[in-house]
Amino acid sequence: MLKKKPWYRSSTVWIFFGLLMGVVLGGFLPKDQHPIWWELFHFLSKGFIALIKGLIVPLLFSTIVVGIAQTGDMKAVGRMGGKALIYFEVVTTFALFIGLAIANVVKPGANLPLNLEAHGPVVAAQAKSGWDIAMHMFPSNLMKHAAEGDILPVVVFATLFGIALTHVGDRGKPVLAFFDGVAQTMFKYTDMVMMLTPLGVFGSMAFNVSEMAAGHEVAGVLLKGWPAVFHLLKQYSLLVGSLYFALLCLFCLVFVPIMLICRVKVFGFIKAIREPALTAFSTASSEAALPKLLEETVRFGVPRRVASFVIPTGYSFNLDGSTLYLVLASLTIAQAAHIHMSLWQQIAMVFTFMLTSKGVAGVPRATLVIIAGTCASFGLPGEAGIAMLLAVDEIMDMARTTINVIGNGLASVVIAKWEGVFGTEAEPLPSEEEQIA
Repeated sequence: MLKKKPWYRSSTVWIFFGLLMGVVLGGFLPKDQHPIWWELFHFLSKGFIALIKGLIVPLLFSTIVVGIAQTGDMKAVGRMGGKALIYFEVVTTFALFIGLAIANVVKPGANLPLNLEAHGPVVAAQAKSGWDIAMHMFPSNLMKHAAEGDILPVVVFATLFGIALTHVGDRGKPVLAFFDGVAQTMFKYTDMVMMLTPLGVFGSMAFNVSEMAAGHEVAGVLLKGWPAVFHLLKQYSLLVGSLYFALLCLFCLVFVPIMLICRVKVFGFIKAIREPALTAFSTASSEAALPKLLEETVRFGVPRRVASFVIPTGYSFNLDGSTLYLVLASLTIAQAAHIHMSLWQQIAMVFTFMLTSKGVAGVPRATLVIIAGTCASFGLPGEAGIAMLLAVDEIMDMARTTINVIGNGLASVVIAKWEGVFGTEAEPLPSEEEQIA
């Protein structure tokens, strides 16, 4: 008989506790007054994410190779990839138009201060063209891609390797056995690293809050022009609130109807996705949530071969939260610069983002890179706009990263349902209650 897991043994409870403690301690220990504590928070945050990044490539490579080689159906692999790309494009298009609507209704940039002499840190960055994105898919140097955490070429290489392995016959069985052993070992290794998630969440939140709290003397603010400070905070709050509201609309108006259409239990999916979503929110890193996302979607009923293929591909082609932010942020810059954009110009910008938002997941501050490049094409002050957005970009990044993770988890469920293989995993992962029984 299975024992019910006590609340204090739940990793979700400890993740929430780490998140709250990070906010509290980070606020009481600002960077400028307590640099030693800030360095400790930084160590915990970056150390945890480093462990996560170290397991992503071997985990993905082994599971994709084993999944494809064991399936042996190349038509199924191609069909699954085609369906995934269609789904990605449809959902990201909805995300772009929701961002467009919210930006026009709320106008978050109407009263934001824009310094036209400011230069952001991504001035020299350029958005990728369609040909660059297509070329980026081809794996030229597997070791280089793996070292840089460039997921998409690794996925393509692993897929082609798995296909080749199916054509070798009996001579390929030792290779398949080797990668199957690697995959099983990586599952255990991932479980070990995931035990540190509450500590990593605590470090990430404390690090960010401590950095934001640095240099903020409440008494000094009250004595030196508090009305102007209040007005500035109000306008930035409107921008942050607009993004959070837009992402909520994306979840309620797009994700939930998709779940209902595909007959996916909404609350069951939310329960399954809660831990990777919390990890993504607190660390603002999709990579930090990837291993747990794979594990939870498989436990939810997605075959491992589907989850291991769809989710990593989605990290480059299905960044729903980031694509919504692209158009919202760009129109915010236009409003702050008092530049009127016609409806047709805005629609043209949306279609531009459909292309430029693909294949840039491995670029730091990827959305800012794309915004800077696209704004220049439409006569907007991209560099000054980036400098304006940086003040609250970290807070907004946490929300859009969470939606990216949720969207990719849902994509794997939808593709599994579409393929008719949902719930058919030969060896499903044990539930949390079964693990402690």
